[in-house]
Amino acid sequence: MTMTTDRPEPSRDEVAAVAALGEDYRRLRAEIGKVIIGQDHVIDELLTGFFARGHVLLVGVPGLAKTLLVSTVARILSLSFRRIQFTPDMMPSDITGTDILQDDPETGRRRFTFIAGPIFANIVLADEINRTPPKTQAALLEAMQERHVTAGGSSYPLPDPFFVLATQNPIEQEGTYPLPEAQLDRFMLNVLVPYPTAAEELEILRRTTGDETPETKVTLSAEQIVALQHLVRRVPVPEHVFIYARDLVRASRPNEPEASSMVRKCVSWGAGPRAGQSLILAAKARAVLQGRLHAGIADIRHVAKPVLRHRIVTTFHAEADGIDSDKVIEQLLQDVAAPTEGASAKNPRF
Repeated sequence: MTMTTDRPEPSRDEVAAVAALGEDYRRLRAEIGKVIIGQDHVIDELLTGFFARGHVLLVGVPGLAKTLLVSTVARILSLSFRRIQFTPDMMPSDITGTDILQDDPETGRRRFTFIAGPIFANIVLADEINRTPPKTQAALLEAMQERHVTAGGSSYPLPDPFFVLATQNPIEQEGTYPLPEAQLDRFMLNVLVPYPTAAEELEILRRTTGDETPETKVTLSAEQIVALQHLVRRVPVPEHVFIYARDLVRASRPNEPEASSMVRKCVSWGAGPRAGQSLILAAKARAVLQGRLHAGIADIRHVAKPVLRHRIVTTFHAEADGIDSDKVIEQLLQDVAAPTEGASAKNPRF
């Protein structure tokens, strides 16, 4: 899939739009901060995925305000929000919707009518996605990829913008159906949600045990968000940044000549081409959200862990030695040299 086309330089309108988005982002963060305490990197990565038009997998134990964060973002952005609690008995039609037979009051005949499922929302929280069987997981992931639902031979487009945030509990594994690597690859980012710090937890206790409910203001409309998502795609990326993203991904594959001895020993499967695409898009989104007109090496390095951690499969021996995908990525960031700007083409690529 080609994501880039040649352009000379950003227009004045694009420069102004990037500056405006940087200001919108600061207001958005301030509004989220009225409800969510701490979790700064989680919020940053979630919004990066959102404006990069990608889906996000959140991994964290219950009680860390994942649902509250997503519903707060939906409310501040004036978007529709649905939460789907996954269970072992859930069927694909429970998510996507189904055709039902109804009487037509005008003709008196019966006809099939499509009843939309909860996936027809701008922001969908797929809570504990690993609790439902693979067939239902596949139905959700197909909708995520194709951005439409097919029922009875007809196709129904999903709303735009459309963003799925799925959660997994890393503790309980009994009675779960872990997502296979091919399905995990559909998520742009895998974000780890940590426990709050001592100071943050104290503030949580103060704020959430009283009678006051924080009020948030709407910052962006759905139409503005779609326009900004397209703007992210047009952010320029120098050639040497593309080269660095490519080298980082290829170095994660144990059978490639670029692989280090650690990767050959500790990795059974490395990241595929979609990882490189996600690195570039997430880097673009991060640059725009910070009010910058181009993405750089620092942006790639910043998003490397959430982009790559679910796309690198470690060996049994690595797991026995306590080496997980995050440690492999840390080593990759040390081993893979960043190309100099002299390696870039004359014109940046979009």
